[in-house]
Amino acid sequence: MIICFFDMEGTLLEKNISLDNGKVAPSAWTALAKEISEECFIEEEVTKDMWLDKKYFSYTEWMKDTVRIHIKYGMNKQHLDKIINAARMHVGAIELFDFLRNSNIVTALISGGFKQLADLTQRTLKIDHAYSACEYFFDKEGNVEHFNLLPTDEIGKLVFMTHLADEYGVNLQDCIFVGDGKNDVHLAKKVGTSIAFNAQKELIDASTFSVKQNTPDLASIIPIIRSKF
Repeated sequence: MIICFFDMEGTLLEKNISLDNGKVAPSAWTALAKEISEECFIEEEVTKDMWLDKKYFSYTEWMKDTVRIHIKYGMNKQHLDKIINAARMHVGAIELFDFLRNSNIVTALISGGFKQLADLTQRTLKIDHAYSACEYFFDKEGNVEHFNLLPTDEIGKLVFMTHLADEYGVNLQDCIFVGDGKNDVHLAKKVGTSIAFNAQKELIDASTFSVKQNTPDLASIIPIIRSKF
């Protein structure tokens, strides 16, 4: 059995190039902050520097601070809905997952992003398992009522990957990982085959294969995966 693990934003979903400042992989966290207000965006950007300077104890602490900022500037369900509705799958995503299903390869998404976005991606591509970091709960007026956080980024991604592989009795050396951000280096180093998909340099350096394209097409990695079985 083979399990193929995927990052979500920038890998399965198109990357927001305008938000890629090289600090961390661009994500819906920043897109949401910018949608809420420019002030929210500016304050959220500061948290990236704090993360890189190791001012946060954990990814969960970083998320809690970002959630605090979102709420501080008046986040509403409409803000998140706009981000979710703007999401676009990469060209070739459906073709790739059709191939994986027909090849009896188990698929899993592990994202440090929003559950609402992971749910959409999982349903569209019919992914077997999906882990995500933040779920917002809204009241009838669309205001944030509560939230749930899971540490599914950085080293936390590896924890969820290892747990799922154990559930299937599969060695990580028999697994595949596809991602684009330097936050995925931990995963790339642990699996038998890692594919850096139009990725940041740190992930390219840690991966078995690198795919670099002017126009991203996920179907292009099918021959790499096919060669593994």
